[in-house]
Amino acid sequence: MLVLGIDPGLADTGYGAVRREGDRLLVVRSGTIKTPASLPDPDRLRVLAQELRGLMAQLQPEVVAVEELFFSKNVRTAMAVGQARGVAILMAIEGGARIHEYTPPQVKLSVTGFGGATKSQMLKMVQAVLRTRALPQSDDAIDALAVAICHHHAGRLRTVLSRAPVGVRV
Repeated sequence: MLVLGIDPGLADTGYGAVRREGDRLLVVRSGTIKTPASLPDPDRLRVLAQELRGLMAQLQPEVVAVEELFFSKNVRTAMAVGQARGVAILMAIEGGARIHEYTPPQVKLSVTGFGGATKSQMLKMVQAVLRTRALPQSDDAIDALAVAICHHHAGRLRTVLSRAPVGVRV
């Protein structure tokens, strides 16, 4: 299954496509969509939509896992991230993918085992899980890969729980 993870933002939206092959998770593609700061916000959202639409058409993911807006001290930043999330979700729906959303602490817990993991800890675990040192330099792209990994891990947990005998608590 191909999962496209998205770390939304108006200026920088990270994406990371991860495929499961047997017991391994493999990076298919990752990067960052940047929108020009010189453009008004509506035009930046249009650019983001066009880029995500193209990415959806190329990759055709079955699932798009989007990082939720968890907390922001800056209301303007929170609004911009929320708008970028909306564009990402809409492009995923238009592309025929199922949508799943995860908070940053859920992603960190799934990838590292600790919901308060640092950027450095996340990078090391993303490298370990994907068995690669060749990851993008962008924190946004790494975060997007982590969201995709989180969804793959959550799927395995759902599978295990669905196989538990009736009445057995896991």
